[in-house]
Amino acid sequence: MQDDLLSDLEKLSLFHPGDRVLVAVSGGADSVVLLHLLLELSRRVPLVLQAAHLDHGMRPESAQDAAFVGRLCQKWGVALASGSEDVPALARQAGGGLEDAARQARRRFLCETAERSGCGWIALGQHRDDQAETFLHRLLRGSGTGGLAAMRQQSPPFVRPLLHFERSRLRAYLRQREIPFVEDPSNADPRFTRNRIRHDLLPRLREFNPRIEEQLADLCASLALEEDFWRRQEEPALAALAMEVDGGLALDHGGLLELHPALRPRVLRGAIARVRGGLTGISRRHIEALDGLLLGDAPQAEAHLPGLWAGRRYDRLLLRRQPPAIEEDFSLQISGPGVYLLPQGRVMTVSIETDARGEGPLAVEFAADRVGFPLVVRNFRPGDRFRPAGGRGEKKLKDFYIDAKLERERRAALPLVVGREVLWVVGIRRCDGMRPEPGGGKVLRMVVTQQNLTRIGL
Repeated sequence: MQDDLLSDLEKLSLFHPGDRVLVAVSGGADSVVLLHLLLELSRRVPLVLQAAHLDHGMRPESAQDAAFVGRLCQKWGVALASGSEDVPALARQAGGGLEDAARQARRRFLCETAERSGCGWIALGQHRDDQAETFLHRLLRGSGTGGLAAMRQQSPPFVRPLLHFERSRLRAYLRQREIPFVEDPSNADPRFTRNRIRHDLLPRLREFNPRIEEQLADLCASLALEEDFWRRQEEPALAALAMEVDGGLALDHGGLLELHPALRPRVLRGAIARVRGGLTGISRRHIEALDGLLLGDAPQAEAHLPGLWAGRRYDRLLLRRQPPAIEEDFSLQISGPGVYLLPQGRVMTVSIETDARGEGPLAVEFAADRVGFPLVVRNFRPGDRFRPAGGRGEKKLKDFYIDAKLERERRAALPLVVGREVLWVVGIRRCDGMRPEPGGGKVLRMVVTQQNLTRIGL
């Protein structure tokens, strides 16, 4: 049996001579088999092995498990890195389940240990039966096809050398060689979903198909192959549609809608992963919520996902870790010519000129005898009305913003110059009338400067 297993491992070509491999060892049967097989393999393919054990603090006897792993590694001549974590406390802090908290703590510990010890691979002891359980777990949780592909044999820095081997074969290996291991009583605890799948659901499924674990593992392999294909479609599509913005990504709304319905959710998942750094906690219903923003009639809408804010803003879908800040109400009196500091580091220079010098997006001019001081610079207030230059009379400023497709956050940040009426929506449009005429007298000129204007898209 050892020769068969080692031969299978060699055929997989997971490791190369000189690789440094950190082996996760809980003390249970699967991890003990993994460590022993890799030690045997290292005699054929020179490997540098180190073991790692994390005490999760979930059982009174967990310290005994740590001691067992220590004795085993000492007997086999393997260096061991140990750690401990109060997983129940982590679960309470995060407001999640013990299974998720334990998995995250274990992953963090293994990655940190591998980095310190210079190990390029972290070997895990999951096998074919674990793969079937993972598939069913994710199916019941509502995962899409990407999640149903379950565990990969290689997902750097993690590698799963035993993923194609069934549990019974690994247990037989231990019995044949009289290798000790510890039994974790929590593996029978019905509070954990995975245990109910293992002890209740899978036995019922075997009544319909005695080879159900093998069938599900084969299905996972097929789905993983298809996922690899879709990922090659997803990456260029995301690159073409996404642009880095302050705090996240902006995706082209029209471009997303043109994608095939099978590709669009994958592009959205890829975008979420880029912004959040991963997809933990993201399920199909969250992707459907984003799709709802894209397909809905509202040109401006938003959704809050775990660790992510998503906002439809006309022709863009914005993804950020945190919602964008909304500018608070501000108001500043302009009593005469001078330099005035506005919110967000903007500067307004007000002067009286003898001749007009010309207008631009951030410069405006009025006939001084028609616009008197004091003026007020403030942001939008409900009920504001505006006579935009080139428009057809007066309209609600809110309607002007809608027609101009100005995003909510930009509306709140835009300075307005107000006298008897709204004279200037800074960077957007001046009001109709009151322009200086050649030889018509003095000119009131206002200019706004500051690089921070890019924050609101001016």
